[in-house]
Amino acid sequence: MPDLTTEFAGVVSPNPFWLASAPPTNMGSMVSRAFDQGWGGAVWKTLGDPIVNVSSRLAASDYGPLRMMALNNIELITDRSVETNLREIAEVKKAWPDRAVIVSVMVNPEREAWHEMVERVGDTGADGVELNFGCPHGMSERGMGSAIGQVPEYTKMITEWVAEKAADVKKDRPFAVIVKLTPNVTDVVHIARAAREGGADAVALINTINSIMSVDLDTMVPAPNVNGKAAHGGLCGPAVKPIALHMVSSIARDPGWDLPISGIGGIADWRDAAEFLALGATNVQVCTAVMHFGYRIVEEMTEGLEDYLTEKGLASVSEMVGAANGQVVDWGDLDLGYQIVARVHPEKCIRCNLCHVACRDGAHQSIELVSAETGAIVRDRQGVGEEPAPDARVYPRVVDDECVGCNLCSLVCPEPGAITMERVDDGSRSITWREWTERGLPVVPKP
Repeated sequence: MPDLTTEFAGVVSPNPFWLASAPPTNMGSMVSRAFDQGWGGAVWKTLGDPIVNVSSRLAASDYGPLRMMALNNIELITDRSVETNLREIAEVKKAWPDRAVIVSVMVNPEREAWHEMVERVGDTGADGVELNFGCPHGMSERGMGSAIGQVPEYTKMITEWVAEKAADVKKDRPFAVIVKLTPNVTDVVHIARAAREGGADAVALINTINSIMSVDLDTMVPAPNVNGKAAHGGLCGPAVKPIALHMVSSIARDPGWDLPISGIGGIADWRDAAEFLALGATNVQVCTAVMHFGYRIVEEMTEGLEDYLTEKGLASVSEMVGAANGQVVDWGDLDLGYQIVARVHPEKCIRCNLCHVACRDGAHQSIELVSAETGAIVRDRQGVGEEPAPDARVYPRVVDDECVGCNLCSLVCPEPGAITMERVDDGSRSITWREWTERGLPVVPKP
């Protein structure tokens, strides 16, 4: 079997699947149960001066049958005392010495406060600290969370404070300083660089995205409703995965970047995790999926990743880290001569004609409807023609000269394999926009 063991900033865990700092890591009994199910590590729910949380705290957006496609929360850091949390952290680490136990931390922006917290965390035997520079609500109004992570100078300064004190712990054992980054910035790479310059051993991203989930149109109160009022919160869940993948890849591809990355954002199964690994993450953290389905999802994650590595002939997780980043380039380096067009396969088509409508009204008007018996056009690509009878044998047909290969028809098609995208150029006119402009060519001819 392939080896799922992962080393992250000197911290070794039996697999790359960690729980993110959130309600699922709120107390020792929860983390112990998660480890019993097979999780490789956990980032403890953020410690700091205990606060009072509000009720209610969560709101969700569904999409068709998919519940909690996106989750919004206005919950803050732990409402349990630091002393209680530290005692339970020590107990869990002692009971599970082979698992990664990282402690998320957020305190006032004062050097002494950070030094004290790092020292106390180090005394528990925990494997490191994760600096919560990403929380976008509640704490940021107090000068913490994303208020730190949105300013490179602040990120670097506090990371330096933590690294100073963490050096004492590192004299005896590995102790990782991980900076958790906020996505609520123009370019996350600048913040990652600041964390690296401040002495971070690794970064984790993304934290949640500023959001208001919905509005009750009867009461005019957004969700979640707290006695008739609402506040913006942090968005997570499957909906944020594409944003997270982009930001992880952006940092991993940054010239000179040499720190491990913990990928977070919408991970629900082994495939999601594998995509993060392929774009440069060394491990992944999971939250929303656990809140939805429970700790046992890690069983599918570990089995699925093992099977995938076996299928690909890979001996370890590390062999696939960053494997996809060589194929990620700037738009200007894409091949303008590459050309694909859509192909409709009548034997698989269910005649819903959604591709025709989508292309006509939302793309490039390159799909017409034709009679299955005669091949005559019933409705042209611009939608001109008679409305087909419900029982008419009418199929979509692509007008090759008008198809730009945008993929929309294949994306909206409900029947797998009914529409495929096929290459039609021969490669002889391969050229990028960058090459085009450097040569001063007037136009790139269409294949």
